[in-house]
Amino acid sequence: MASLKEMRNRIGSVKATQKITKAMQMVAAAKLRRAQDNAQNARPYAERMAAVIANLAAGVSGDGAPKLLVGTGQDVRHLVIVATSDRGLAGGFNSSIVRMARDRIAKLIASGKDVKIITLGKKAKDQLRRLYSDRIIESYDVGSAPSLAVAQTIGGRIAELFEAGEIDMVSLAFSKFKSVVIQTPTFAQLVPAQVEGGAPIDLKGASYEYEPEAEEILETLLPRNLSVQVLTAMLENQAGFFASQMAAMDNATRNAGDMIAAMTLQYNRSRQAQITKELIEIISGAEAL
Repeated sequence: MASLKEMRNRIGSVKATQKITKAMQMVAAAKLRRAQDNAQNARPYAERMAAVIANLAAGVSGDGAPKLLVGTGQDVRHLVIVATSDRGLAGGFNSSIVRMARDRIAKLIASGKDVKIITLGKKAKDQLRRLYSDRIIESYDVGSAPSLAVAQTIGGRIAELFEAGEIDMVSLAFSKFKSVVIQTPTFAQLVPAQVEGGAPIDLKGASYEYEPEAEEILETLLPRNLSVQVLTAMLENQAGFFASQMAAMDNATRNAGDMIAAMTLQYNRSRQAQITKELIEIISGAEAL
C-alpha cells in the first residue's frame, strides 16, 4: 500500500493535470467561436462556386468539356487526400477521419486500384504511414490556422498529377462541422467534379451568352474550385477539432476531479487509520507502565 507521502504526491500531480486540462478547455472554447464563424462564412462561397459550375456544366458536353469536369473516363488510379489536424488531445476526432480513409483505401486496393495518398495534417501522416508509407506522395502541415497558400499548393499539385495522367479520380476525407457535439467524417469527390452538389442558378427564364465560352470559364474555375474545396475542408476541420478538444478536455477535467475525490478519501482513511494505530500504541504503552 502506498505511503501517505506518495498519496499526497499523486493527488498533487492529478491536481496539476486538472489545471492543464481546464486551461486547454478554456482555450479551445475561446478559439472555437472564431473557427466556427470561419467555417460557416466559407460555405456560401463554396456553395456559390458549385452552383456556378453546375450551371455552366449543364450546357457543356462532348469532347469540349474540361477533363476536370468529366474525368478521364477511367477508374484505375485514385488519389486520396486525408485532412486532419496537426495536434491531438481531441478525443477521436483525428482517428475517425483516418479510420474512414483507411477503410476506403483498403477497399480500393482490394479491388485492384492504384492508390496514391496526400496527407494534410501531422496526425494523418503519423497514422497512415504505418500501413501506407509507400503510397504517400506528399505531406503538408496545417499550421496554427488554415492557409489559402497551402490549399492552393495542394490544388495545383492535384491539377499537375491529373494533367500528367497519373490519376483518374480524386477524393478528399475530412470532418464536416455540424455542431459543437457533432462532427461527421465525410468524403468529397474533387475529380471528376461533382456538379450536382450545388443547386443550379435560377435564370428565371432568361438566356445567358457567355464571353468567353462556357468551356473556357470552366477551365479557369475548376482548378480554382480544387483549392476552394481543400480550404473549406481545412476550415471545417479546424472548427471540429476545437469542438472535440473542448469536449475531451472537459471530460478529462471531470475525470481528474473524480480521481482527486477518490484519492483524497483514500488518503484521509489511511491517515485516520495511522493516527488510530499510534493512539492505540500510546495507550497500550501507558497502561503497561
